Amino acid sequence: MIESLDIANLGVIASAHVEIGGGLVVVTGETGAGKTMVLSSLQLLLGARADAALVRSGADRLSVDGIFSVTEEVAARVEEAGGVVEGGELIVGRSVRAAGRSRAHLGSRPVPASALSEIVGSMVTIHGQADQVRLTGEAAQRRALDQFGGTAHAVLVKEYREAFRAAVDAKHRLDALLGDASEREEELEDLRAALAQIEALDPQVGEEEELVREASRLTNVEDLRALMGVAQGFLKGDDRGDFSGAVESARSAYAQLDDASRFDEAVAELAGRARSQALELDALADDIAVYLSRLDADPERLAQIHARRAAIKDVLRGRAADVESLLTWADDARARVDELSAPASDPEVVERELAAAQSLVLDVGARLTKARTRLARELAAGVNEELHALAMPDATLDIDLEATKPTSHGCETVVFRLQPHPHAPARPLGQGASGGELSRVMLALELMLGRTEASSTFIFDEIDAGIGGQTATEVGARLKRLAASRQVIVVTHLAQVAAFGNQHLVIEKTDGTTSVREVIGAEREAELTRMMGGDPHSQAARRHASRVLASAVSQSQG
Repeated sequence: MIESLDIANLGVIASAHVEIGGGLVVVTGETGAGKTMVLSSLQLLLGARADAALVRSGADRLSVDGIFSVTEEVAARVEEAGGVVEGGELIVGRSVRAAGRSRAHLGSRPVPASALSEIVGSMVTIHGQADQVRLTGEAAQRRALDQFGGTAHAVLVKEYREAFRAAVDAKHRLDALLGDASEREEELEDLRAALAQIEALDPQVGEEEELVREASRLTNVEDLRALMGVAQGFLKGDDRGDFSGAVESARSAYAQLDDASRFDEAVAELAGRARSQALELDALADDIAVYLSRLDADPERLAQIHARRAAIKDVLRGRAADVESLLTWADDARARVDELSAPASDPEVVERELAAAQSLVLDVGARLTKARTRLARELAAGVNEELHALAMPDATLDIDLEATKPTSHGCETVVFRLQPHPHAPARPLGQGASGGELSRVMLALELMLGRTEASSTFIFDEIDAGIGGQTATEVGARLKRLAASRQVIVVTHLAQVAAFGNQHLVIEKTDGTTSVREVIGAEREAELTRMMGGDPHSQAARRHASRVLASAVSQSQG
């Protein structure tokens, strides 16, 4: 569980300290206030790739420190890595210099960022709208189904994978023995040369996409500067004062409406909306200014990017479509090199080994298929029950197992199909499902998988997008239920969801600087009022917020 965070010089956050409690923790704030930066700080502690662009303008480095309460198992892993855990608390730190260098600390010991991912990442699961896209992939759906099976099913999955790899190894060895010796030597030479090239380049998963984005920014830096400058002018006005800009106009409109509200209470709601828009425009102008301050041409870096992309493209050619597949290819290539370098074996013996290994694959695969069939039925039934409560009363999720030849993952393909209502066809997730529907499917799955998930903390980043009304209340109630056995942190724009929180954190931006604070009592009612579009100073709006909060408390106790 995450107990506290200390953030310094991360994006719009100059300095922030926040104590985080157990149960359901909700994080709210105006759009553009910096909620993304708080999530970025957590991702850094989980071993995410360091990005110097996150360093606050004018600062030489950013730092994030977190205190986690850990289990004895995690504490043992930390101590194996040389770290210290005192009183069940683990201190995790990450710093990134503006020059680009990153450092990580685990239990007061310097460690590579990968150690944070392996140890701290096992305690925290982050889900955002990007995860909804990944949920549409077959691999993610298969992992979700297997996760639902818990520890006992994981043992069966591991048994199958080991059996399949043994069969593949036997097939490779037999092919090598039956092949021509000169062909084997040529293959060995080619594999070693390819592996040397890959190891020298050391490509990283996701690097290609990051290079493309960075190259696009650097190539178009002048156009970006011009366009962003014009946009800033429309918001802030010109330096001569000939044009006041949208920010000043919005403020003036708010002032007039606020003055008019003295004569008609009906205008108060309009004044509140105008104030929100003025604040949002001001925040947008500040963000554009920050972006412009960091926008510099760097021809040398651009040349390095082009050279790096060319080298990656060259090493991928004929081997893989992307870096992740290339690294898998490299692992297989190393195994193949070991086989080709090993002493010769008797082909007849290897043939018998291969036959036995293939038979074992089919046997374990049949048991795995049977187990997945049962799990698919149980998981679909549970998800459907949750979907019906989440304002999708006619929706049906089917989990189909389509038989295939044996692969490293099993003898079937797992396909999640959603039928929104009885008159619509059941289609694979991602083909016709709206963002709101995917959000609810994701939440329903998490509620079902929560019973087997090892993470002690779940973080949901605006997965409630595209929903509202009673559905939002149901989402809040279910997140509260999920939080009964673990820490759940939710970034939300919905007051109906926020009302269920055991703790309410507000992200606020003032004069370009973001702060984080906990709200309780009247301050929490004011924040819920703002989230519902009301005037925090209006007694009627505050009473409505109070009723929403009381209703959430009542449902939680029920």
